[in-house]
Amino acid sequence: MKHQAILVVGILLFLTGVQFRMVESFTLTERSSHFVSAQMGGGQVQQQSLWGNVPGRKVVEPPRWLGLALMSVGSVLTLKGIALNRGA
Repeated sequence: MKHQAILVVGILLFLTGVQFRMVESFTLTERSSHFVSAQMGGGQVQQQSLWGNVPGRKVVEPPRWLGLALMSVGSVLTLKGIALNRGA
């Protein structure tokens, strides 16, 4: 079971990395924006002109290297999971 868990985690990390590479930013809902701003220490929530200046929506722009890092770790874990499954 442990080998399959490593394989699944690796695939999920790889696909999450692909998702981070395909998007430039995420727009949070008002509720999640308020939660994030409360956890991060307050501050005004940014507005995005794409949504017609709807107040209360935070835009998160992940760094470009994050997708590559997740894809790298995911591919290593996936290959390790495959190797462990073949050896078992």
